[in-house]
Amino acid sequence: MTISYGFMAVLMFSSMVVMLLTGRHIFAVIGGVSSIFALFLWGKGGVGMPFQASFSLLVWYPLLTLPLFIYIGYMFSKSGIADDLYEMTHVWMGPVRGGLAIGTIFLMAIISAINGLSVAGMAIGSTIALPEMLNRKYDKVMITGVIQAGSSLGIMIPPSVVLVLYGMIARQPVGRLWMAGFLPGFMLAALFVLYIFIRCKIQPELGPALSKEERNIPFKKKISLLSAGIAPILIIFMMSGLFFMGITSLVESAAVGASTITVVALIKRRLTWKIMNEVLIKTLSVSCMFMWVILAALAFGAIFDGLGAVHAIEELFLKYGFGRWGILIMMQLSYILMGMFLDDTAMLIIVAPLYVPLIIDLGFNPIWYGILYTITCQIAYLTPPFGYNLFLMRAMAPKEISLGDIYRSVIPFVFIMILGLALVIIFPQIALWLPNLYYGS
Repeated sequence: MTISYGFMAVLMFSSMVVMLLTGRHIFAVIGGVSSIFALFLWGKGGVGMPFQASFSLLVWYPLLTLPLFIYIGYMFSKSGIADDLYEMTHVWMGPVRGGLAIGTIFLMAIISAINGLSVAGMAIGSTIALPEMLNRKYDKVMITGVIQAGSSLGIMIPPSVVLVLYGMIARQPVGRLWMAGFLPGFMLAALFVLYIFIRCKIQPELGPALSKEERNIPFKKKISLLSAGIAPILIIFMMSGLFFMGITSLVESAAVGASTITVVALIKRRLTWKIMNEVLIKTLSVSCMFMWVILAALAFGAIFDGLGAVHAIEELFLKYGFGRWGILIMMQLSYILMGMFLDDTAMLIIVAPLYVPLIIDLGFNPIWYGILYTITCQIAYLTPPFGYNLFLMRAMAPKEISLGDIYRSVIPFVFIMILGLALVIIFPQIALWLPNLYYGS
């Protein structure tokens, strides 16, 4: 009996999905399925395909940015620089209804512009901002959603690690992707702020302003607190600013950012051997996790692509008459579905090798599509029942916040993100104007 490669591709993908439901490690499932199918289809010679795909990662120089960005995020959190920044937003935004929630979005945006991952924002928000807002009688459901939505900006606002990985797989310049993520990222942050402001205007009890006693802070002290913003601005400039000015390369900008935040922590006398040890252990642990997932997923992608899966998917979509825009929407829906089970890195490396060539064949801009993918990942992070950020929040939140509270908290922010996604689809220049202006069309 002859079995078509298209059938084998479907069988391979469904085998991976079923194995993921068993709760095994992602890298073990993806790598194991790819190895079994390689041996079954091509015998011992089949191992050459995943080997070559994995080796291409190990010699990809920009991957050095990954541990550096992870280091920056943990150093920002552990050294107390984030605490100073939140105190500044607390004093300046506290007198406004919902001001602490709005200040938290500002804090998350700054963290995103330094770190490039969502985990650091979630950790800082749940340990610093959440207790403060609960103590001041903010609605627990609303502020839980604020922290989850705000932390998701980390994968969009440059320097985004997700966009670096997308650039690697889609063979697109990281500089253009970072530029493309700038306006959509801050547009989403602005939409979050607008929602919080309007909601607290209508329902003041959700986010009460600080009392007169707490607002009675000398103006001189308020001005001095603004100095907390100097360090983050310096780090952002040394990292992203020098990169966009063409002074540093991608890897050099990450190294400069890591060096700058270390020096800032030393100057502020916040860096101890204990903190450095914790930061390095966390950096090594998360970096190794990323590497294993990436290696396994590249191996999977090589075998999957070798079966002609890209053409099979294209034929499947076109067969049912979706059209190019219908195919694009189906792709985004598939990301949301997978986001219930996988993190953004696993989704990207499994599906991007299949979707990006199809996107190019359909005449769409791969830079623009990278932004659509990232926004969809943000939505997937917050989508019940298994959204990645939902379980991170459940692990970090205090006992008075239940899983039901966490699920309810994200509903308005998911709709806001869907609105943001629709705006970028309808108006591609939101993503493409800045990179076209800077680099040329």
